[in-house]
Amino acid sequence: MSRYAQNTDVTVGRSRDEIEKTLARYGASQFVYGWDQQQALIGFVANDRQIKMMLTLPDKQDRAFTQTPGGRYMREPADALKAWEKACRQSWRALALVVKAKLEAVESGIATFEDEFLAYTVLPGGQTVAQLVAPHIAESYLGGSVAPFLAALGDGS
Repeated sequence: MSRYAQNTDVTVGRSRDEIEKTLARYGASQFVYGWDQQQALIGFVANDRQIKMMLTLPDKQDRAFTQTPGGRYMREPADALKAWEKACRQSWRALALVVKAKLEAVESGIATFEDEFLAYTVLPGGQTVAQLVAPHIAESYLGGSVAPFLAALGDGS
């Protein structure tokens, strides 16, 4: 299966700018971004909530970039960098798509803002809801204390 925008020529900067413009168009009052070697962050304020979305960046040392597709030969450094940049462009295009889709779902009444952005909502301690809750969810599933999915259909809620 192919990845969304795997061959895009849209730069990371253009995707980031598109995200910022999309957020402004849908009513966000603040926007911030940053990055380090492992991840990028976008943050914004909308609907009286602070939202933080992290994007894991490809590892420049990954064999997918340092070796040829067959894995038999090492790529030249310039070619490895081009392959890595291509992966970064794809990731940022996917993030732009996700942000736009979530905001449009809210605007269209398909979902609420909380439905779409709950996991990314920043809590007073600086953690997102997902960072706080995800370990507990995993623990519940490991312990077998989650009701079967289809059983929920029969209770009328």
